[in-house]
Parts: sequence; structure tokens; C-alpha cells
Amino acid sequence: MCGVVGFVGKRACADILVKALKNLEYRGYDSAGIAVFENEKIKTVKAKGKIREGLEEKLKKEPPLNAVCGIGHTRWATHGEPSDVNSHPIGNERISIVHNGIIENYREIKSFLIGKGYEFESETDTETVAKLLDHYYKGDPIKAIERVIGVIEGAYALGIIFKDHKNTIYAVRKDSPLIVGKGNGESFIASDMTAILEYTREYYCLERGEIAMLDGSGIHFTDLHGEPVEKELLTAEWDVESAQKGGYEHFMLKEIHEQPDAIRNTISPRVKDGMPDFSECGLTDEKLRSYKHIFIVGCGSAMHAGMAGKYLIEAVARTPVIVDIASEFRYRDPLVAEGDLAVIVSQSGETADTLEALKLSKAKGADTLAIVNVVGSSIAREADMVIYTNAGPEISVCSTKAYAVQTAFMYLFAFQIAYVRGKIDGSRCRELVKGLLEVPEKISECLEDMSQYQFAASKIFNADSLLYIGRGLDNALSMEGSLKLKEISYIHSEAYAAGELKHGTISLIEEGTPVIAVMTQNALKEKMISNVRTVKSRGAKVIIICRSSEKIDEDCADYKVGLPDADDIFLPLVSSAAMQLIAYYTAVQRGCDVDKPRNLAKSVTVE
Repeated sequence: MCGVVGFVGKRACADILVKALKNLEYRGYDSAGIAVFENEKIKTVKAKGKIREGLEEKLKKEPPLNAVCGIGHTRWATHGEPSDVNSHPIGNERISIVHNGIIENYREIKSFLIGKGYEFESETDTETVAKLLDHYYKGDPIKAIERVIGVIEGAYALGIIFKDHKNTIYAVRKDSPLIVGKGNGESFIASDMTAILEYTREYYCLERGEIAMLDGSGIHFTDLHGEPVEKELLTAEWDVESAQKGGYEHFMLKEIHEQPDAIRNTISPRVKDGMPDFSECGLTDEKLRSYKHIFIVGCGSAMHAGMAGKYLIEAVARTPVIVDIASEFRYRDPLVAEGDLAVIVSQSGETADTLEALKLSKAKGADTLAIVNVVGSSIAREADMVIYTNAGPEISVCSTKAYAVQTAFMYLFAFQIAYVRGKIDGSRCRELVKGLLEVPEKISECLEDMSQYQFAASKIFNADSLLYIGRGLDNALSMEGSLKLKEISYIHSEAYAAGELKHGTISLIEEGTPVIAVMTQNALKEKMISNVRTVKSRGAKVIIICRSSEKIDEDCADYKVGLPDADDIFLPLVSSAAMQLIAYYTAVQRGCDVDKPRNLAKSVTVE
């Protein structure tokens, strides 16, 4: 969840490291720091807080740094509170490291090192790695690293510098992401490509059990036995502009507006002659017909996309689907087996619990299909089949377009399962695919008038708690709308199936309680209106999200957020943009940091 960077070249590197770290702040912003080679020593500058208020202010008070090699880190705290002393880089005058991940056996290592006379300053698990490196280091960095990774357990991506190996960076990873970038006469390490897009689009994926060495002569890879490793040089398709705000106030707002193109980029390449086509990843019609069970596994927004997928697949393909939160899937001894398909959903492709769920599914004999955005990510490399969503970089911690494209894929996936299993014919399948291809334009219509979302936000931004209700697909979409609101506005929010209100939750409704009711399904409209009247009669202030053409009585709702007309099956996907915008403007009106909400990080690479 933390961000790791490193640079080796001929230019002064401090500003390069800081700029790269700013591009990684979505991974954590509790503290930040850099360590560079300066005057034959390792010079470390680090500070609690966001980069602008912490690290940059500290650097202004330092003499100008002329170093051409260094490492940097932005932290999401796991072990130890956010503080200067717990921030990275961590080490001593001989060694300095930056670390993303969690060392599971750090207590045992710490006890061993204390017995060897080491004293600890921080509360971090990372300090045990730094001191263990120092203990094993006898002049050969590779051998020291090999010994350390033979001892530590858990997930890690490490950038390491040694005082007596000037202007050289060593890197190694297990389960946590780390790439090695190749520039023009300079080299980089980074947690992901967005950190270094300004400098290069060429990179290597560092695999488990490989060590990278970056110095003035270039980039060198070895295995754990010191043998050279040849690696494929990849090129990122993202550009610098796609990773910048482009005139929008926040990345979240920009990424909401990118959803129409993102959905097109996900769906269009998988449509051939008007029909779904997954041949690129090896997901054949024969396989889809043969699977006994389908599992969809993800965390947060990815799991909510899976919930929408369940509704769609069961409704259209009449095929049962099990949806699981990845962290629960791992520990409930799931009945996944040979002949099953596990669909693994993750924007980053590095989500720790989701990655472990994939490994478990494979170990039990199931086929695995990854739905990810990041090419070459851990989940993409581990899965049997991969669908890349082609959404481009998503910088805001709050997922918007990634969720939209994951959900859009679920639609196409459902249509193909229904077709190959004989639940719909080719004509109906083409009709459904055509409707899905029209969704981006419907979302664009939603984005034309921001005033209705701003007005809705003005009615709830002072609330302490609120409720989302919906039925069918609207219930699945409401879960995501509620998550968006709570994670960026800090308002307590829950989503509840509207038909379940009378089984307990209605006791929470009192005078002035805000309720957001999602009503896109004509078949459920009368039932939904009845539920809305029930909360309204008990004093709730109701915002209803429905078609603009829908006539809503004043005694039913206080305000209506209007959607363009679309078929029932597709309108919930369109409505997700409306819910995202309500959450966005609510957070803005509350003065919250929209792109970097407290306590959260974009890529959850720890359990």
C-alpha cells in the first residue's frame, strides 16, 4: 500500500524522487522521505504528513542536494503510528531501505537481532529488515539480500542502497508490486508506472526471486543464485497526460468523466460481429459451457462489481454465481474445485487478499480469470486467463472508472454465458450487446448537468448518517454508492435492500434522516415507491434517483436526481455515475480531501 521509488542517472535526483512520490501518494500519505548518496554518505530526509506539508518543507531547510542516485517512500501506516521516526527510508549509516508490504515474522527477527546487540528506534516491521541486512552484510550486497529474503516471511517490495556501493540501487520483491523503469541513460524503480511516466514508458516486471541492480552502466537482473536473468522490456500504453488532472479540480472528477471512454475501451475490443468475443484470453465457449460453478471474488468496489455480475448472470444466463469478499473466501474453506471458474477482480492487480484467493482457487483445481487494469500485475501473471480493462491510470483512491469498467465487463460476460448455454439466442445476444455499447453515451448525458448532483449533495452534506435503499440490481449498485459516500465524505452510510427495511433497519429512521432511494427497475417500481413512502412517512428526507421522465409525487420524495431513459438492465450502470457525483460533491462541500481520504490507500497490498 506504500509507494516506493528509486532513481539512478546523471541528474540531481531529489526533485525527481519527490515528484515521483507525489504521483504515488494515492498509495499512502502518512509520511514520506528520501535517502540519497551525498558527499560519500547516505543522506536521509523524511517527515510525517503529506509530501507538500512535510517532506518538501524539510527539504527547503536543507542545503541543495546534488546526489544523482537515491530511493524514496510514501507511507500508509501499518506498524507504528504516522511519525518522523516511523517513516521511511529506514536504516543506518551503512544501509538504507524503503519497503512496501508487511513482514509477518518481524517479531522473531527483532528478538534475534536484539540478542545480537541491535537497538530499535521505530515501531515498524521494516526496521527489522534493515538491521537484518546490516547483520548479514559483509561487503557483497547480493549475498546479504539473498540471506535476508531467505529469512523474512510476508509480502515485500524493497529498494536498498549500501554506502560503500555508491550510486547503485538494489531491488527485490515478493507479492508486493515493483517495476524497474528504463530511461535514457537513467534507471528507476517504482511501485507502479504512474510514478515515472514523465521520464519513461519502458519498464521490466520484477518477478519473485529476482534481484535488480541499477547503476551507471544500466540495469542488471540475477536470480537467487547470482545467475544473470534475461527479461522482456515492456512499454506502458499510458501517457503523462492520462496520469494528470487535465484541468479538473480533482482526479476523482476527471476519472468520472473518463468513464464513457473507459467502458468503450473495455467492451469494444471484446465484441466481434456484434457478439461477445473472449478469444484473446482463451475463455472459449466450450469452457463457459463446462464450468460447474462460477465464483466471483474481490474486495471493496471490485466485490460490488461482482455483486452486479451475480444479478446479471443469474438473471440472463440462469446460472448460479457465488460472490465472495476475498478476505472471507480465503478462510471459509470454499467449495471451489476442478471444473469451476473463479473470476478474480482487482483494479491494481496487486490486492493482497484477492491475490491469495486466486492462488487458493488454482490450488483447488479451478480455472482462474483475472479482471484487472494493470498490465503485468501479480494477479494478471498468476491467473490462467486475463481480461485487461484498459481504463488507463486511476489515481484517486476512490474507485470510479475502474468500478464502471469491471461492472460493464460483467454485463458482456453474462451475455456470453447466456448465449453459449442456450438461454438466449444470437439475435437477443446482439440486441443486449448493442444496448451495452450505448451505455457510454447515456453516461455522457449524466455528466452534462452537474447542478442536480451539487444540489443533492447540499441536502446531505451536514448529515451524520444516511441510508441507501434499492431492489434487484439497484440494491447491488446502492452498495457501491454508499461506499463512495462514506469513504470520501466520512458520513456514516449504509446500503440496505429496500424490501428488508421492516425487518429492523427502519428503526433508524427519524425526523430528517436522509435516505437515497435508487429506482431504475420498472418491474420493481411500485414496490420501491411503497418502500420510499414508508421511510418518508417516518420523517426521512428522501432523494430518489430515477429516470428524468419519471413522475414522482411530492409526498413521496423531497428531491429527484434524473437519469436518461435506458432499458432497465442497463440503467443501474448509468446510475452509478450519478451516485459517484453525489458522493464527490458532498465531500467537496464538507471540505474533505477527495482524492486522498484519510486512512485509505489505493492499492491494498497487505491483508
